[in-house]
Amino acid sequence: MSAEDLENYETDMELALYREYRDVVGLFSYVVETERRFYLANHVDLQVRSAAGEVYFELSLVDAWVWDVYRSARFVKSVRVVTFKDVNVEELAKAELDLGSGTGFTG
Repeated sequence: MSAEDLENYETDMELALYREYRDVVGLFSYVVETERRFYLANHVDLQVRSAAGEVYFELSLVDAWVWDVYRSARFVKSVRVVTFKDVNVEELAKAELDLGSGTGFTG
């Protein structure tokens, strides 16, 4: 396998992962970013802990999807992350689309 073949394979995998993300993002309530991973989840519990003078974060996710091109199964029932690095949690805005409430569309 040439370097070009490997690069094309990785590009195709990343594109497939992005498409999967685009297809599933609407199923989740939160986006979570850590130093190592990007997650979508429906429940997030973030706890700030300290031990021996060090502060760390303990993160529990339920019904999650993991952005990882090398994972064969990206849907995970629960995830526990412990990190000393930054954690970003954002609640996703739900699109309010109700075609049945006087929008002018008729069937």
